[in-house]
Amino acid sequence: MDLTHAVAIVTGSSSGIGAAIARQLSAKGCKVTINYSHNEEGARAVADECGALGGQILLQRADVSQDDECRSLVEDTLKQFGRLDILVNNAGTTKFCLHQNLGGLSRSDFLDIYAVNLIGPFQMTRAAEAAMRRQPVAHIVNMASIAALTGVGSSIAYAASKGALVTMTMSLARVLGPQIRVNAICPGFVEGEWLKKGLGEERYESIRSQYAQISPLKATATPETVAHTVLALVGGGDWTTGETIIVDGGAHLHTAPLRR
Repeated sequence: MDLTHAVAIVTGSSSGIGAAIARQLSAKGCKVTINYSHNEEGARAVADECGALGGQILLQRADVSQDDECRSLVEDTLKQFGRLDILVNNAGTTKFCLHQNLGGLSRSDFLDIYAVNLIGPFQMTRAAEAAMRRQPVAHIVNMASIAALTGVGSSIAYAASKGALVTMTMSLARVLGPQIRVNAICPGFVEGEWLKKGLGEERYESIRSQYAQISPLKATATPETVAHTVLALVGGGDWTTGETIIVDGGAHLHTAPLRR
């Protein structure tokens, strides 16, 4: 796909990976809808950065767990830009909880996490389907996690939600062709404030160091690292669908479990 003048929605793009994706799409000439749920200040800062890169930007608040807000997000994008080529389902949430602490997760915790991490991408995809089918080539990228494949993550509920997202990616790829490609990205440890805040400084540095040691590349990812993979997929992956791409510098090749 030629990204120049393509139109993209990036959910959860007020910070971190989503913000990096929005910036890189803008730098390639895409028109981008930047979405946030709570962090309006961060989203406005990202919008300013994307605008400075020459991109045309729409800033929209929407909670992807709410179907009507997903539909409005797509409708407003179409009103502003007239088409939709790329949907990046990046919005996500978790509750940081040690895996052995089963009592630390409630039923409502599971429902809240699944509502954003799994139902949200489904609702966004459903809302965007008709518009994206009007393009000869369109891309949906679901931001999963290495936790989907290893079962190790910020919580059992989070890992389970991302595992379900990987499965749903395959299901959607089967039915949305030939126009729409659907793929999932599974980042490993990604440097940034989200993990630092959730894990605490000491655990963050410990896990970051472990990942760097076991990675064949001897480093950990940044939001920009993950965004590069998304750009490569939507810009050159027109013959790829139903795939799950691991972006962890090869850390998953190590057989010993990380200490959580």
